[in-house]
Amino acid sequence: MATSHGRDIVVVAASAGGLEPLRTLLAGLPADLPAALLVVLHVPASGGRTLPHILDRAGPLPAAAAVDGEPLRVGRVYVAPPDRHLLILTDVVRTSRGPRQNGVRPAANPLFRSAALVGGPRTIGVVLSGTLDDAALGSATVEQRGGRVIVQDPVEASYDSMPRCALAVTEHAEIQPTGRLAAAVARSVAEQAETRPAEPAAELEAEVWGPARFRSAAPRHGPRLRRLQLP
Repeated sequence: MATSHGRDIVVVAASAGGLEPLRTLLAGLPADLPAALLVVLHVPASGGRTLPHILDRAGPLPAAAAVDGEPLRVGRVYVAPPDRHLLILTDVVRTSRGPRQNGVRPAANPLFRSAALVGGPRTIGVVLSGTLDDAALGSATVEQRGGRVIVQDPVEASYDSMPRCALAVTEHAEIQPTGRLAAAVARSVAEQAETRPAEPAAELEAEVWGPARFRSAAPRHGPRLRRLQLP
């Protein structure tokens, strides 16, 4: 039986030239946004430690580096740590030293695909400025699983490769200028997304979670999203 839920998982990918549109996005979101945001920005393995502080100051939503095993909660921004992939597993955040993808770790594809598996139609993928094609496969998976994809207008992106590649593999992605990204995300979060019982996705699950090497961490207790189920 189908049920309706708001879109409460927002995953964001950015690379070269993506920090400023990311800050603009966070600045425009409301403090009471009923969704969790998870962010991958390509950073060197030895750098990026200040990124959570920069994003925490960017807007009203608290941002912090993701901690392996912590519960996924609405109204929070989870930032991928350097040299770790960021994923969602049921209702917790996981960080992984799995193989590099697109030559980078963290990469957007593992995050987008794990979110699509967990949230299905409740997932929103946002692709910002960047080089190469990271987030393209993830965007296609989000759309195939019933989610929404929003892409920064490539015409105004400092580096248009990531937005253009995401558009090339999706059919219904929404193109927005930087100044309207936050409004588009807030509107999509407020929409009701119809979910249905999960279709078999063993191959996709193996591709997403099979290569991951999770550090051992026990989930901490605290307010959570409603328990996430496959759509």
